[in-house]
Parts: sequence; structure tokens; C-alpha cells
Amino acid sequence: MTTTEKIKRQIAENPIILYMKGSPLFPQCGFSARAVKMIIDCKEPFAHVDILQNPDIRAELPTFANWPTFPQLWVEGELIGGCDILSDMNQNGQLQPLLKETAEKYRSQEAKISQ
Repeated sequence: MTTTEKIKRQIAENPIILYMKGSPLFPQCGFSARAVKMIIDCKEPFAHVDILQNPDIRAELPTFANWPTFPQLWVEGELIGGCDILSDMNQNGQLQPLLKETAEKYRSQEAKISQ
């Protein structure tokens, strides 16, 4: 599997995914720490990929996404942006509804599948 295929699979399999430096418990840069805090404050589950532990993804994702920096938040296969965009969305009251709606949609889909 190529790195691009791996990225596509991660994005497809995780409705909310954050590519970041470090992990949610131990972010390794200030921008990743701020992004994680905003997402955690929304109280919805999300996946993450530590690009420091995945140098292939760290090298390929900026080209794939046409976005040069990290962190990167993806929701339902769409790049939302980095820390500054998340901050703007959070201040404007847009981030929590986006994550809540997405999480609820996928919870209801999981419930239908398990019935």
C-alpha cells in the first residue's frame, strides 16, 4: 500500500481525524496542543495520527492535501484546516456543531449496522 493509499484509507475510515505532532495526551507542538484542546472541548470522539511517528505521512500529506502545515483536521473526507482555522471556527461557534453533527451521523449509522 502506498502512503497516499494509506492516507486515503485513514480519512475514509475515520469521520473525524486529526493529523498532528504527538498524541492528544502528549501533543508535541503548541499548534497541535491548541487544536486537540478545541476538539476535545467539543466532546466528540476523533481519531488521530502522530506524524512524528509516521514520517511517510508527514512527507506526503501536505502534497495530498495541498496544505503545507500541521495539524490538519479532516471531517468526512474534507480538509477543514489547521489550528488558525479551527480557532476561527471555534470562536464563531462553527466547530462544535460540525463535529457534533458528524459524530451523531456516524453513531446512527453504526446503530443501524449493528441491528
